[in-house]
Amino acid sequence: MSVTEILQLMDQLVSKHTGNSLDDLQRRAILGILQHQTYSDIAEGINYDEEYIGKISRELYGIVSQELKELGQEVDVKKSNFATSIKKLINLGNHYLLQNINHIHGNLYVNNTQNSPQDSNNTQNNVKSAYRDLTFAPKVINFSNRETELQTLSNWIFNQNTPLISVLGLSGIGKTALVRRFIDLNLDSFEVIIWKNLQLTPSLNQIITEILTTVETPEKFLNSPVRQLLNLLKEKRCLIIIDDVQHIFTPGQFAGQYQAESKDYQKFFTAIAETEHQSNIILISQEKCADMQCLDDRLYPVKALELLGLDNINILDNTGLNNQDSWLKLIQLYQGNPTYLKDIASLIQDVYDGDGADSLAETSLVITQNMQSCFNDLFNRVSPIEQQIILEFSKLDRPMSREELKENLALSSVDFVKGLQSLQYRYIVTKFKSDKILFKLSPVFREYVKETKKPGF
Repeated sequence: MSVTEILQLMDQLVSKHTGNSLDDLQRRAILGILQHQTYSDIAEGINYDEEYIGKISRELYGIVSQELKELGQEVDVKKSNFATSIKKLINLGNHYLLQNINHIHGNLYVNNTQNSPQDSNNTQNNVKSAYRDLTFAPKVINFSNRETELQTLSNWIFNQNTPLISVLGLSGIGKTALVRRFIDLNLDSFEVIIWKNLQLTPSLNQIITEILTTVETPEKFLNSPVRQLLNLLKEKRCLIIIDDVQHIFTPGQFAGQYQAESKDYQKFFTAIAETEHQSNIILISQEKCADMQCLDDRLYPVKALELLGLDNINILDNTGLNNQDSWLKLIQLYQGNPTYLKDIASLIQDVYDGDGADSLAETSLVITQNMQSCFNDLFNRVSPIEQQIILEFSKLDRPMSREELKENLALSSVDFVKGLQSLQYRYIVTKFKSDKILFKLSPVFREYVKETKKPGF
């Protein structure tokens, strides 16, 4: 049984016994257990406490033990026998679970007995069988106001067959939701759909090996894993999503600098773009690198979709907020970021009984705890040069020219220019033209800096 199938089975078991789906932390614990890692190693890899990893792992063992007990087997499931207990569960013929594996959002083989109508605007053939691994893809409950972006993705993939696409933007802006929605609308257009997350599995070799051993019959690799994956991309119409790509870049340096242990990704992305095949790779990242830039469509078969905030008041529907006249002001204050707006709507519910106008009358822009935690991570991730530029930006609540911004900074021209470019690659700073070129710091991020950072930090 593959790792993916074990995760799917555990998703079913957890759902059956707790009513909740398997979460990312539980998945990471299971992956570590199957790889014979200690709780300490698992915890260190994801910045959690070792005791907490042990606690959630024991809860998972208990669920497997209970399931075996219901099948007449008394087994004390623990770390050392977790994998064999899963195999025992399968061998006992838990038909309910096995049948329902094919209906969850993970590994799914579909055999279509009827051909669906072919879209006259697309050239792809109807898919008679498909493999889908969306174990690490989020569920999209509410989705709206991204129809233009969906159409752009469809055009790049189905009309232009762009092999490498990046979806970029600030945390919470809706990158992952957009890609998941695109998949939901186009499930039958691909033979293989796989979603991987680099926060959980940063190793390129591990990701490729998992893909090859689950999509195809496991066999001894005759070629290198990368070459074998490229062959798969040629033979089958695949859509592979790689989420949280920023985790392979180096914190404390300019944006998009690969970590030493992640240099193989740079070669991999180049191979994907330059090799002829019929598949598509989508990278989701909060941070842009040079490999994600489309300098010339004729020479570089890559595309980058940079997401901006939403400006439609409908995104605040079903949040419980009243006084709809205040919604547009809230959206403008929080840059149309769905996650920021969800946080502030919750705060307004708790403190102002859902009245957005009351909250705006008392205070304009509030940085919630969730926002502060996110911004702390972001500020600590940028380089010292970028931090200096951010602090200079925060002194004035208006856009600034390049010359004005540099005037009071003790930075060389080269460092300043690189830092300013890097902040744009992180979507903290935007550039626009007025009478001259001006740069603007994200107003929400500026408020965070004014509240939490002082000169000489």
